[in-house]
Amino acid sequence: MSFYQHFDELRVRLMRCLGIFFVGFIACYFISEPILEWLRKPLFDVLPIDQRKLYFTSLFENFLTHLKVAGYASIFILSPLYFYQVWSFVAPGMYPRERKQVLPFVLAASAFFIGGACFAYYVLFPVGFKYFISYGAPSDFPLLTIDAYYSTCLKLLLLFGVAFELPVLVVLLGVLGIVDSKFLRENRRNAILMITVLAALFAPPDAVSMLILGVPLVFLYEAAIWVVHTLGQRKAAGSALEESGPGDHPWRGRST
Repeated sequence: MSFYQHFDELRVRLMRCLGIFFVGFIACYFISEPILEWLRKPLFDVLPIDQRKLYFTSLFENFLTHLKVAGYASIFILSPLYFYQVWSFVAPGMYPRERKQVLPFVLAASAFFIGGACFAYYVLFPVGFKYFISYGAPSDFPLLTIDAYYSTCLKLLLLFGVAFELPVLVVLLGVLGIVDSKFLRENRRNAILMITVLAALFAPPDAVSMLILGVPLVFLYEAAIWVVHTLGQRKAAGSALEESGPGDHPWRGRST
């Protein structure tokens, strides 16, 4: 494919993703209230009963928040369809046998994306919200607005979802032959440094939140090295078997 053909293919995939997003957005708008209630729970669990309220400071804030939640929900719920479009764009540059791995890629990418968001919700939110709500003098009490709270939650869910795509990206680069397990091992320190910097930049500004984001990413990077190494061994064994030919294989052609 020429450069313009690649560009046209990218345009087609982006338009399809946009169409998927709008369909999901319209559908998720009608279930936005249960999603908002789900997002409120970690905060309300650490607040006294008389303070379990969220405020809005502008006329359209509550309505726009419902729209925002519907948009984010469309991204998470329909993530397998987006990842399929990504694979379809990358697949022409792969070997035929590699293109057949579309289902494992879509399932893994979707699982890690949603799993990262769930990790933030069930691990980071309870710890982080309790810490920040109780921070300060006893006379201080939170006055949280709808837009500020839900925007923070949604951004953190998206951040952890994207961050947990690290092993999928590394494995995909390994499948494409861009990196191998040796390269990943030799650059382990650089990867850990990059993970630490990203955790410091994007996680909430406290050491616990940074560790909650950084430590799992380090383990996921190590797991990705093992997967890339295993895939490399299988690929090398398959290539050697193809090059050996029927007559060179020790079991081929023998009767049982």
